[in-house]
Amino acid sequence: MSAEGLAAARQAMEEAGVPSRAIDVFAHYYRELEEGATGLIPEADVDPLDPPPRLADAQVDDDAAREALSRTVVIKLNGGLGTSMGMDKAKSLLPVRGDRTFLDVVVEQVRHVRAEYDVSLPLVLMDSFRTREDTLEALSAYPDFAVQGLPLDFLQNKEPKLRADDLTPVSWPQDPSLEWTPPGHGDLYTALDASGTLQALIDQGYRYASVSNSDNLGAFPSPRMAGWFAQSGAPYAAEVCRRTQADVKGGYLVRRKSDGRLVLRETAQTPKEDQPRADDITRHRWFHTNNLWFDLEALAAVIEETGGVLGLPLIRNEKTVDPTDPDSPAVIQVESAMGAIVQVFDGAVAIEVDRSRFLPVKTTDDLLLVRSDFYALSDDFHLVAADEDAPLVRLDKSVYKLVQEFDKRFPAGPVSLIDARSLTVEGDWTFGADVRVVGDVTVPAEGSPGTIPDGTTLSGS
Repeated sequence: MSAEGLAAARQAMEEAGVPSRAIDVFAHYYRELEEGATGLIPEADVDPLDPPPRLADAQVDDDAAREALSRTVVIKLNGGLGTSMGMDKAKSLLPVRGDRTFLDVVVEQVRHVRAEYDVSLPLVLMDSFRTREDTLEALSAYPDFAVQGLPLDFLQNKEPKLRADDLTPVSWPQDPSLEWTPPGHGDLYTALDASGTLQALIDQGYRYASVSNSDNLGAFPSPRMAGWFAQSGAPYAAEVCRRTQADVKGGYLVRRKSDGRLVLRETAQTPKEDQPRADDITRHRWFHTNNLWFDLEALAAVIEETGGVLGLPLIRNEKTVDPTDPDSPAVIQVESAMGAIVQVFDGAVAIEVDRSRFLPVKTTDDLLLVRSDFYALSDDFHLVAADEDAPLVRLDKSVYKLVQEFDKRFPAGPVSLIDARSLTVEGDWTFGADVRVVGDVTVPAEGSPGTIPDGTTLSGS
């Protein structure tokens, strides 16, 4: 059935208008899937990352930063719907600081750097077929923001979800849109090329790309980082941070023994028997922030050389066709990680950055913290932490997981966390105005559902 499955998938993608180069990439991964590829990277095949240089030690003067920024484009991954938090539109449109959304803050960060350094600094979003319309409508509030001759976005490709039993495209008449999926953020390079955006940027004299997730407000356009990357001459650089026990599930760089190249290893690519060593933060000491930089001309050359099939490691993502229905057919989504391109470039490097450049919002726990007074939004639209160690927030997933339910329980806004070390909420509690958390606090389930009154101070050890 697999030959028929690939033919059916090709036909569906062609009819949907997916670019031919993206179809070729999908076919490459389909054949790997067919041959039983798992994408696993055994511990025996790799060595830990050597200590990378630190951005804090980089010497970059204002002229060098300005020159680098004048040739830099900011690319934000904006294809996610935030479905794990119950959203049905781009996560970047979620309010994060008062009425400002993630997208609003990103736009203001870019505007500030443009004004301070007198550079054009384009912002280009990689949208998905699920996020494009709402996002472009939101950006219409900034009519003077686009850079002439460049798009505000380009579209991530899409591919059919494959039935787990026979690798044919799944059929789901109840909601045909669920038959399709974006192919992971490793599609960045194919989509950038196939959309014509890569060549448009090069034609207008841009050389460097700064890429990060739209929900990570820590990844502001850093003049020092831009200057360092331009001075390095590297084709690619990954921003990494020191791992803590909270980071054991994230991807990290390793060095492949067979050829000495840097390789990204995600949790899903780690054999079970290797998990204890993979989780050892004294062995693998830096994690990949998913902030990365690459040379546009170097990428164009690699794409030309490979015909667009970069061969990034396969990630086999097993789900159900309807993520909300565990009884719907089991499917395989063929994905890749954008950071995996590190292995494609000769001379790729890593650089250690401050933890403040990694502030993703993946859960409502993260959202409460980023909305709270533990962070302040500075005049240049940086999120500034009150302390080096952020409090740990754990909200009862059965109550607070979905944004709609979360917002109902914080109707007056977030609690104060500036004096907190941790907040654990068990059960169903609605928080009034001006509630403060001090120290380590657990709100027990006993007595819930209930309300924490206005002005309450919750004190712990």
